Amino acid sequence: MQALYRAPETLLRVPTHYCPGCGHGIVQRLLAEIIDEWGIRGKTIGLAPVGCAVLAYNYLDIDMSEAAHGRPPAVATGIKRVYPDNIVFSYQGDGDLAAIGMAEIIHAASRAENITVIFANNAIYGMTNGQLAPTTLLNQRTTTTPEGRNPLTHGYPLRVCELLATLDGASFIARTSLSSPKNVLQTKEAIKKGFKTQIEKKGFSLIEVLSPCPVYWRMSPVDSLKFIEEKMTQTYPLGVFKDWGKKEL
Repeated sequence: MQALYRAPETLLRVPTHYCPGCGHGIVQRLLAEIIDEWGIRGKTIGLAPVGCAVLAYNYLDIDMSEAAHGRPPAVATGIKRVYPDNIVFSYQGDGDLAAIGMAEIIHAASRAENITVIFANNAIYGMTNGQLAPTTLLNQRTTTTPEGRNPLTHGYPLRVCELLATLDGASFIARTSLSSPKNVLQTKEAIKKGFKTQIEKKGFSLIEVLSPCPVYWRMSPVDSLKFIEEKMTQTYPLGVFKDWGKKEL
């Protein structure tokens, strides 16, 4: 019988540590598929931070480096400058990138560092029991905002793509989601464009992926996908915010 699909060789055959319905495994599988399809496993280097994203090195059979909380763009910068012909990417969550790592991501983009950032946004701190994150929606309940996020007390959600798209050094900025098979395929294409941006030495690229966290959203995996479609995309609209390949966005 002819096989129609095989698991990517870059994806390690190990039990998952992710919670049921978590989106991290989907994004990492997409990364593995792209690396296999393009034959770049031997020249790809990934950066993992603190948070749920730290587990990426357990699942991808490529060279991986661990970085302190929020610092993957800084470490990726150093690695890319030493090995300019390698493909260097960071894989980060919203607590890591948009809170303690906000300075690093802004300055890496401003310097037009030729790296690719994969940004998994699940609007909450997943590894440390579901606290308020910079990306938590207004009125969204978390363990530290049990009555919902109040802008007068907790501020407003940070829109990372819109922010970075204003910087001259950013070349490709896009937001996708995992809420449907169609959107998963669009996420894969966006990651490919991010890698292409780097390969063609066009500068900094970031792909934000709206990802479910059913456990700390306190809902089923199916309802978490509906939450992305009906709620998250209202605050974080999908699309391409900056593209070096197009004159107009």
